[in-house]
Amino acid sequence: MPNGRTRSGALSRPLGRGGLAAFVRANTALMAPPHVPELALHLADEAHELWHKTEQELTAIALPPPFWAFAWAGGQGLARYVLDHRACVAGRRVLDFAAGSGLVGIAAAKAGAADVLAADTDPFCHAAIRLNAAANRVRLRFTAQDVIDRDDGWDVVLAGDVFYDKPLAERLLPWFRALAAQGATVLVGDPGRSYLPRQALKPLAVYTVAVTRALEDADVKRTTVWEIA
Repeated sequence: MPNGRTRSGALSRPLGRGGLAAFVRANTALMAPPHVPELALHLADEAHELWHKTEQELTAIALPPPFWAFAWAGGQGLARYVLDHRACVAGRRVLDFAAGSGLVGIAAAKAGAADVLAADTDPFCHAAIRLNAAANRVRLRFTAQDVIDRDDGWDVVLAGDVFYDKPLAERLLPWFRALAAQGATVLVGDPGRSYLPRQALKPLAVYTVAVTRALEDADVKRTTVWEIA
């Protein structure tokens, strides 16, 4: 079957770049995130179905759940902040960390960033971000490398929904603090994830963001944009 797909829709072998893009197109629709209606992303319109489908079908080839297929609350809030406060990224070098769909990086590019690097270790993200960047007529660079503990001279680091896991949070906070100490602006979008280090953060804005109940157990999430103090 083309793109490694069986008649049931399951994946019979690992996908190349073209196959990943085809999978993204086949399982999403181009739509506007509720809190950032001026952007368009390839998102899952049946979130719960795609989540379980990919967990079952992709386990055999060790590919992760499709975080790239959803506009998470922290990312939507952070993208909204960037579009409403364009001076924070305009003309600057930006890292969109744990980029997922590329929502936040696309917002930064739309807001006039000089360069945007989207970083995510999920192989599906590159395909999703390329499609989403094209849909919004912007350019983003992409890396699948783990960039934690690196400092490539970014002026701004944007991170949405990253404090959901304790080991990851323990790696992120020292890195974010080090980047801020070197002069970078580090902004975090978060709707109250479990390991958010509030004591190290300064709130900048609060939004009420519509989300997918199947993923969040809520229809809206109170989402804060924070700056690393």
